[in-house]
Amino acid sequence: MDGPVIDTALVRRLIAMQFPEWAELAIRPVEFGGWDNRTFHLGAAMTVRLPSAAHYAEQVAKEQRWLPILAPQLPLPIPVPLAMGRADESYPWPWSVYEWRDGETALAERIDDLSEFATTLAGFLDALQAVDATGGPPPGPHNFFRGGSLNVYDAQTREALVRLDGRIDTQLAADVWETALSTSWQGAPVWFHGDVAYGNLLVRNGRLDAVIDFGTSGVGDPACDLAITWHLFEGQSREVFRKARPLDAGTWARGRGWTLWKALIVAAGMVGASSVDVRKSWQVMDDVLADHLAWA
Repeated sequence: MDGPVIDTALVRRLIAMQFPEWAELAIRPVEFGGWDNRTFHLGAAMTVRLPSAAHYAEQVAKEQRWLPILAPQLPLPIPVPLAMGRADESYPWPWSVYEWRDGETALAERIDDLSEFATTLAGFLDALQAVDATGGPPPGPHNFFRGGSLNVYDAQTREALVRLDGRIDTQLAADVWETALSTSWQGAPVWFHGDVAYGNLLVRNGRLDAVIDFGTSGVGDPACDLAITWHLFEGQSREVFRKARPLDAGTWARGRGWTLWKALIVAAGMVGASSVDVRKSWQVMDDVLADHLAWA
Protein backbone atom coordinates (compact mmCIF):
# COMPACT_ATOMS: atom_id res chain seq x y z
CA MET A 1 0.00 0.00 0.00
CA ASP A 2 1.34 3.43 -0.96
CA GLY A 3 2.06 5.88 1.82
CA PRO A 4 0.59 9.35 2.15
CA VAL A 5 1.60 12.15 -0.20
CA ILE A 6 3.94 14.26 1.90
CA ASP A 7 3.93 17.75 0.46
CA THR A 8 3.70 21.37 1.50
CA ALA A 9 -0.09 21.26 1.66
CA LEU A 10 -0.04 18.36 4.11
CA VAL A 11 2.53 20.06 6.33
CA ARG A 12 0.57 23.32 6.30
CA ARG A 13 -2.58 21.51 7.37
CA LEU A 14 -0.83 19.56 10.14
CA ILE A 15 0.78 22.71 11.53
CA ALA A 16 -2.47 24.66 11.40
CA MET A 17 -4.38 21.91 13.21
CA GLN A 18 -1.82 20.95 15.84
CA PHE A 19 0.42 24.01 16.27
CA PRO A 20 -1.73 27.02 15.29
CA GLU A 21 0.80 29.41 16.81
CA TRP A 22 3.03 28.60 13.82
CA ALA A 23 0.28 28.55 11.18
CA GLU A 24 1.33 31.84 9.57
CA LEU A 25 4.94 30.81 9.01
CA ALA A 26 6.12 30.02 5.48
CA ILE A 27 6.57 26.34 4.61
CA ARG A 28 8.80 25.04 1.84
CA PRO A 29 10.71 21.79 1.18
CA VAL A 30 14.30 21.52 2.34
CA GLU A 31 16.66 20.95 -0.55
CA PHE A 32 18.13 17.45 -0.23
CA GLY A 33 15.80 16.78 2.67
CA GLY A 34 16.39 13.01 2.70
CA TRP A 35 14.45 9.92 1.75
CA ASP A 36 13.69 8.21 5.08
CA ASN A 37 12.05 11.44 6.20
CA ARG A 38 10.67 14.39 4.27
CA THR A 39 11.86 17.71 5.66
CA PHE A 40 10.37 21.18 5.27
CA HIS A 41 11.41 24.65 6.40
CA LEU A 42 8.97 26.19 8.87
CA GLY A 43 9.68 29.89 8.89
CA ALA A 44 13.35 30.81 9.12
CA ALA A 45 14.28 28.97 12.30
CA MET A 46 12.50 25.59 12.29
CA THR A 47 12.02 22.44 10.26
CA VAL A 48 9.23 19.87 10.08
CA ARG A 49 10.36 16.28 9.63
CA LEU A 50 7.90 13.55 8.64
CA PRO A 51 8.74 9.83 8.29
CA SER A 52 8.15 8.58 4.76
CA ALA A 53 7.17 5.05 5.83
CA ALA A 54 6.01 3.16 8.89
CA HIS A 55 9.41 1.61 9.61
CA TYR A 56 10.91 5.07 10.16
CA ALA A 57 8.14 6.25 12.48
CA GLU A 58 9.56 4.61 15.61
CA GLN A 59 12.56 6.92 15.34
CA VAL A 60 10.46 10.00 16.11
CA ALA A 61 9.76 9.29 19.79
CA LYS A 62 13.29 7.99 20.25
CA GLU A 63 14.83 11.26 19.06
CA GLN A 64 12.33 13.33 21.04
CA ARG A 65 13.28 11.49 24.23
CA TRP A 66 17.03 11.07 23.88
CA LEU A 67 18.39 14.04 21.93
CA PRO A 68 17.86 16.49 24.82
CA ILE A 69 19.69 14.05 27.11
CA LEU A 70 22.60 13.51 24.73
CA ALA A 71 23.07 17.14 23.64
CA PRO A 72 24.68 18.64 26.78
CA GLN A 73 27.17 15.77 26.94
CA LEU A 74 28.50 16.17 23.39
CA PRO A 75 31.14 18.56 22.02
CA LEU A 76 29.18 19.47 18.87
CA PRO A 77 25.56 20.54 18.33
CA ILE A 78 22.96 17.90 17.47
CA PRO A 79 19.30 18.37 16.46
CA VAL A 80 17.06 20.20 18.92
CA PRO A 81 13.46 18.87 18.97
CA LEU A 82 10.84 21.53 19.66
CA ALA A 83 7.58 19.61 19.35
CA MET A 84 6.17 16.22 18.37
CA GLY A 85 3.14 16.05 16.11
CA ARG A 86 0.60 13.25 16.22
CA ALA A 87 -0.94 11.06 13.55
CA ASP A 88 -4.32 11.97 12.11
CA GLU A 89 -6.67 10.86 9.34
CA SER A 90 -4.38 12.11 6.54
CA TYR A 91 -0.98 11.26 7.97
CA PRO A 92 -0.61 8.02 9.97
CA TRP A 93 2.60 8.51 11.99
CA PRO A 94 4.11 10.85 14.58
CA TRP A 95 6.33 13.64 13.29
CA SER A 96 8.67 16.31 14.62
CA VAL A 97 9.46 19.99 14.63
CA TYR A 98 13.15 20.86 15.08
CA GLU A 99 15.32 23.91 15.24
CA TRP A 100 16.85 24.65 11.85
CA ARG A 101 20.65 24.61 11.72
CA ASP A 102 22.61 26.16 8.89
CA GLY A 103 25.41 24.20 7.29
CA GLU A 104 26.42 22.18 4.26
CA THR A 105 26.83 18.43 4.04
CA ALA A 106 30.39 17.21 4.46
CA LEU A 107 31.62 16.72 0.92
CA ALA A 108 35.41 16.55 0.85
CA GLU A 109 35.70 19.69 -1.27
CA ARG A 110 33.90 21.71 1.43
CA ILE A 111 36.34 20.69 4.18
CA ASP A 112 39.48 22.76 4.72
CA ASP A 113 41.52 20.07 6.48
CA LEU A 114 40.32 16.46 6.38
CA SER A 115 42.75 15.39 9.09
CA GLU A 116 41.45 18.05 11.47
CA PHE A 117 37.91 17.04 10.52
CA ALA A 118 38.79 13.40 11.30
CA THR A 119 40.11 14.35 14.73
CA THR A 120 37.02 16.42 15.53
CA LEU A 121 34.64 13.67 14.42
CA ALA A 122 36.56 11.04 16.40
CA GLY A 123 36.28 13.21 19.51
CA PHE A 124 32.53 13.55 18.99
CA LEU A 125 32.06 9.79 18.61
CA ASP A 126 34.21 9.09 21.66
CA ALA A 127 32.08 11.51 23.68
CA LEU A 128 28.89 9.90 22.41
CA GLN A 129 30.20 6.46 23.29
CA ALA A 130 31.03 7.70 26.81
CA VAL A 131 27.45 8.83 27.58
CA ASP A 132 25.66 6.62 30.11
CA ALA A 133 23.81 4.03 28.01
CA THR A 134 21.42 2.94 30.77
CA GLY A 135 17.93 2.57 29.37
CA GLY A 136 19.01 3.50 25.85
CA PRO A 137 17.35 1.90 22.81
CA PRO A 138 18.88 -1.49 21.93
CA PRO A 139 19.29 -2.66 18.32
CA GLY A 140 16.05 -3.51 16.58
CA PRO A 141 13.74 -2.64 13.69
CA HIS A 142 13.77 1.05 14.72
CA ASN A 143 17.39 1.34 13.55
CA PHE A 144 17.65 -1.64 11.19
CA PHE A 145 19.65 -3.54 13.81
CA ARG A 146 22.59 -1.14 13.89
CA GLY A 147 24.63 -1.91 16.97
CA GLY A 148 23.63 -5.57 16.88
CA SER A 149 25.03 -8.67 15.20
CA LEU A 150 25.96 -8.58 11.54
CA ASN A 151 24.40 -12.04 11.25
CA VAL A 152 21.07 -10.36 10.57
CA TYR A 153 22.44 -9.38 7.14
CA ASP A 154 24.34 -12.60 6.40
CA ALA A 155 21.90 -13.96 3.80
CA GLN A 156 21.62 -10.59 2.06
CA THR A 157 25.40 -10.18 1.94
CA ARG A 158 25.95 -13.65 0.49
CA GLU A 159 23.28 -13.05 -2.13
CA ALA A 160 25.06 -9.86 -3.16
CA LEU A 161 28.36 -11.75 -3.41
CA VAL A 162 26.73 -14.25 -5.78
CA ARG A 163 25.37 -11.42 -7.91
CA LEU A 164 28.77 -9.75 -8.08
CA ASP A 165 30.81 -12.88 -8.76
CA GLY A 166 33.31 -12.11 -11.49
CA ARG A 167 33.07 -8.37 -10.93
CA ILE A 168 34.89 -8.23 -7.58
CA ASP A 169 37.18 -10.58 -5.67
CA THR A 170 34.31 -12.42 -4.01
CA GLN A 171 36.65 -14.77 -2.14
CA LEU A 172 38.41 -11.84 -0.49
CA ALA A 173 35.10 -10.08 0.18
CA ALA A 174 33.75 -13.25 1.79
CA ASP A 175 36.85 -13.35 4.00
CA VAL A 176 36.21 -9.76 5.11
CA TRP A 177 32.63 -10.69 5.92
CA GLU A 178 33.44 -13.91 7.75
CA THR A 179 36.18 -12.21 9.76
CA ALA A 180 33.62 -9.63 10.87
CA LEU A 181 31.12 -12.35 11.82
CA SER A 182 33.75 -14.14 13.89
CA THR A 183 34.04 -11.21 16.31
CA SER A 184 31.65 -9.53 18.72
CA TRP A 185 31.56 -6.49 20.98
CA GLN A 186 33.04 -7.49 24.32
CA GLY A 187 32.14 -4.41 26.33
CA ALA A 188 28.96 -3.06 27.82
CA PRO A 189 26.52 -1.49 25.33
CA VAL A 190 27.51 2.05 24.34
CA TRP A 191 25.82 4.84 22.43
CA PHE A 192 26.35 5.01 18.68
CA HIS A 193 24.96 7.26 15.95
CA GLY A 194 24.26 4.51 13.42
CA ASP A 195 24.59 6.55 10.22
CA VAL A 196 27.78 8.60 10.31
CA ALA A 197 27.63 9.64 6.65
CA TYR A 198 28.62 12.85 4.90
CA GLY A 199 24.97 13.85 4.62
CA ASN A 200 24.59 13.80 8.41
CA LEU A 201 27.70 15.87 9.12
CA LEU A 202 27.31 19.62 8.72
CA VAL A 203 30.19 21.87 7.71
CA ARG A 204 30.51 25.61 8.27
CA ASN A 205 33.59 27.62 7.33
CA GLY A 206 35.31 24.43 6.25
CA ARG A 207 35.03 22.66 9.61
CA LEU A 208 32.73 20.11 11.23
CA ASP A 209 29.99 22.12 12.90
CA ALA A 210 27.18 19.70 13.83
CA VAL A 211 26.01 16.09 13.62
CA ILE A 212 22.40 15.46 12.60
CA ASP A 213 19.86 12.65 12.03
CA PHE A 214 19.99 10.28 14.99
CA GLY A 215 17.21 8.07 13.60
CA THR A 216 19.40 4.95 13.56
CA SER A 217 21.06 5.67 16.90
CA GLY A 218 20.97 3.29 19.82
CA VAL A 219 23.11 1.46 22.36
CA GLY A 220 25.16 -1.60 21.55
CA ASP A 221 28.22 -2.26 19.40
CA PRO A 222 29.71 1.00 17.99
CA ALA A 223 31.33 -0.70 14.97
CA CYS A 224 28.68 0.62 12.58
CA ASP A 225 29.96 4.16 13.20
CA LEU A 226 33.26 3.32 11.49
CA ALA A 227 31.88 3.29 7.93
CA ILE A 228 32.87 6.94 7.46
CA THR A 229 36.50 5.74 7.52
CA TRP A 230 36.14 4.50 3.94
CA HIS A 231 33.39 6.81 2.72
CA LEU A 232 35.01 10.18 3.44
CA PHE A 233 38.60 9.79 4.59
CA GLU A 234 41.62 8.64 2.62
CA GLY A 235 45.37 8.50 3.05
CA GLN A 236 46.54 10.62 5.97
CA SER A 237 43.05 11.60 7.16
CA ARG A 238 42.02 7.93 7.29
CA GLU A 239 45.04 7.11 9.42
CA VAL A 240 44.34 10.09 11.69
CA PHE A 241 40.78 8.90 12.21
CA ARG A 242 41.90 5.32 12.85
CA LYS A 243 44.47 6.38 15.45
CA ALA A 244 41.99 8.72 17.13
CA ARG A 245 39.45 5.95 17.71
CA PRO A 246 40.73 3.61 20.48
CA LEU A 247 38.94 0.47 19.32
CA ASP A 248 40.14 -3.12 19.17
CA ALA A 249 40.89 -5.07 15.99
CA GLY A 250 37.61 -6.98 16.17
CA THR A 251 35.58 -3.75 16.22
CA TRP A 252 37.47 -2.51 13.17
CA ALA A 253 36.77 -5.84 11.47
CA ARG A 254 33.04 -5.42 12.14
CA GLY A 255 33.30 -1.83 10.92
CA ARG A 256 34.64 -3.19 7.64
CA GLY A 257 31.80 -5.72 7.66
CA TRP A 258 29.08 -3.10 8.08
CA THR A 259 30.67 -0.99 5.35
CA LEU A 260 31.09 -3.90 2.96
CA TRP A 261 27.50 -5.10 3.46
CA LYS A 262 26.04 -1.73 2.45
CA ALA A 263 28.41 -1.28 -0.49
CA LEU A 264 27.67 -4.79 -1.76
CA ILE A 265 23.89 -4.46 -1.71
CA VAL A 266 24.06 -1.06 -3.43
CA ALA A 267 26.47 -2.28 -6.13
CA ALA A 268 24.42 -5.44 -6.65
CA GLY A 269 21.28 -3.38 -7.20
CA MET A 270 19.49 -4.82 -4.17
CA VAL A 271 18.38 -1.39 -2.90
CA GLY A 272 17.27 1.77 -4.65
CA ALA A 273 20.33 3.96 -5.11
CA SER A 274 21.48 6.73 -7.40
CA SER A 275 24.25 6.23 -9.94
CA VAL A 276 26.46 8.37 -7.69
CA ASP A 277 25.83 5.97 -4.78
CA VAL A 278 26.64 2.97 -6.98
CA ARG A 279 29.92 4.47 -8.20
CA LYS A 280 30.90 5.36 -4.65
CA SER A 281 30.11 1.81 -3.50
CA TRP A 282 32.64 0.35 -5.92
CA GLN A 283 35.35 2.63 -4.56
CA VAL A 284 34.36 1.85 -0.96
CA MET A 285 34.54 -1.89 -1.64
CA ASP A 286 38.03 -1.55 -3.12
CA ASP A 287 39.19 0.42 -0.08
CA VAL A 288 37.65 -1.99 2.43
CA LEU A 289 39.21 -5.02 0.74
CA ALA A 290 42.61 -3.32 0.65
CA ASP A 291 42.25 -2.30 4.28
CA HIS A 292 41.42 -5.87 5.25
CA LEU A 293 44.62 -7.11 3.61
CA ALA A 294 46.66 -4.44 5.36
CA TRP A 295 45.19 -4.86 8.87
CA ALA A 296 43.62 -8.30 9.26
